[in-house]
Amino acid sequence: MVVVHFIQNNVELLNQLCRDIPAEGSEVKVKGRKGKVMNVKQVDEKHIHVEVELEVVKKNVPVLDPRKKKR
Repeated sequence: MVVVHFIQNNVELLNQLCRDIPAEGSEVKVKGRKGKVMNVKQVDEKHIHVEVELEVVKKNVPVLDPRKKKR
């Protein structure tokens, strides 16, 4: 069992105790978001840093009707 640190843009997203180490190029799901493993670096025998590129979440902007005014 090793501790896997999932990192994106030098921000640690998740620490997880795992038996299996994700491979480079594999698909992962971190905090409900899909992503791809870019780099795997073993720090020591129990810690592994996994750099992840997550999908960009697109926010839906409501269409504003110019006839309606905020009150």
